[in-house]
Amino acid sequence: MTQDAITSVINTYDVQGKYLDVAALEKLKGYFATGELRVRASATISANASVIVKEAVAKSLLYSDVTRPGGNMYTTRRYAACIRDLDYYLRYATYAMLAGDASILDERVLNGLKETYNSLGVPIVSTIQAIQAIKEVAASLIGSDAGKELGVYLDYISSGLS
Repeated sequence: MTQDAITSVINTYDVQGKYLDVAALEKLKGYFATGELRVRASATISANASVIVKEAVAKSLLYSDVTRPGGNMYTTRRYAACIRDLDYYLRYATYAMLAGDASILDERVLNGLKETYNSLGVPIVSTIQAIQAIKEVAASLIGSDAGKELGVYLDYISSGLS
């Protein structure tokens, strides 16, 4: 079930039948303290998503072995699908960053993704390289602090594919 950081903290304590303690309140305080940063970063990402993906593809895939003649994505529809997927990863990582909770990534992105890519012959290592390139390109637009925050969720996707 997808939750935001607030719901996650409250549900955890509710299930245990406990009042929020100092640790829970600190977690909530941290979430609220980074709220403006996350919202500004999300607006910038939204306005520049196609540029971010395009630059990440150029940086990581365009001249790699997978796009050369005989490569896994050369002149196939799979290449377009992989690029489309990169846009999904950026969008869902942005959602997760706003929520402060990675559970949306498990539910909407990672569930069965590795198996699907393996069955289609999509190179997972190249996909992870492209996700890391998205992280770099996005950070250059949104700044290092917001880039680190977004990077947590992009790294989560990368780890889920590994």
